[in-house]
Amino acid sequence: MPLDRRAADAVVWLLLLTMPFWLNWIGGYTALGTRVVVLALAAMSLNFLLGFTGVLSFGHAAYFGLGVYGLGLTIKYLVPSSLAGMALGVIAGTLAAMILGMLIVRLRGIYFAMVTIAFGQVFYFIAYRWNDVTGGDDGLSGWRRLPVDLGFARIDILNSDSALYYWSLFWFAVAVAIMAALLHSPFGRTLLAIRENERRARFLGIPIDRHIWLSWVISCGFVSLSGTLYALLNNFADPHDLRWDQSGDFVIMAVLGGMRNFWGPLIGAAIYVVLQDYISSQTENWMSFIGLLFVLVVMFFPRGLLGMLRRRAAP
Repeated sequence: MPLDRRAADAVVWLLLLTMPFWLNWIGGYTALGTRVVVLALAAMSLNFLLGFTGVLSFGHAAYFGLGVYGLGLTIKYLVPSSLAGMALGVIAGTLAAMILGMLIVRLRGIYFAMVTIAFGQVFYFIAYRWNDVTGGDDGLSGWRRLPVDLGFARIDILNSDSALYYWSLFWFAVAVAIMAALLHSPFGRTLLAIRENERRARFLGIPIDRHIWLSWVISCGFVSLSGTLYALLNNFADPHDLRWDQSGDFVIMAVLGGMRNFWGPLIGAAIYVVLQDYISSQTENWMSFIGLLFVLVVMFFPRGLLGMLRRRAAP
């Protein structure tokens, strides 16, 4: 790994590890930092499929929402355990992705994107209509996150915003480390080959559909993990978490930061979340400002903000 890349990684992790300490100095708060980390994980998960495999999905909110509802339903109806809820939420999202992925993996381009929206909306309407279980349009309430008992230690994420932040950062770090390892492996290099030229990769004998399916499942598994953390942050499950426009938010975050850069979606998520928090407190039309920024980035900086910075820094 080049020295400048190692330095950049060190700066990113230093900022993340110290965020609860310096965020208040610039007018933020710890829960906002947790939201950045959680949604950055969702955006980076989508980017694993979009930026490094070249496949666009507008249905990732379905698996994000399955993580949200998986955790909430587990705590409310099955086991009063945040850790068990996270496990079942991730399992639910990953299994759904495995099954549906086999049905759509042969599609490409706009057809793949549209079918992911269609399947995602199925999960949304189930949550929206199944009032007796999911709470319907009112969302799933009557539960809350619980302290995490590891046997040898107890993490109080219930009453401590800082504990919840570092709990989320821990899982973010685990997911990011796995994604980085996969992308630097022969599997990851194969995904890049598919992104650059699928026809040539097929001529080389690479099983394209199998690799895209694996990339899809991995991506959806991590976005489900993000969903469980989002549920812990909000103490609530909202059917909006499953809706297609939530997937659009993830795409915007990835594109804003730079969808072909590993840390790009993290920067995009930070910009999106902070702007949303600030502008929405000033006006109800906050999405107009986000949309304008998105249009400007796409028009003038197609590689995202991180791509622009790297291009200017290059000799």
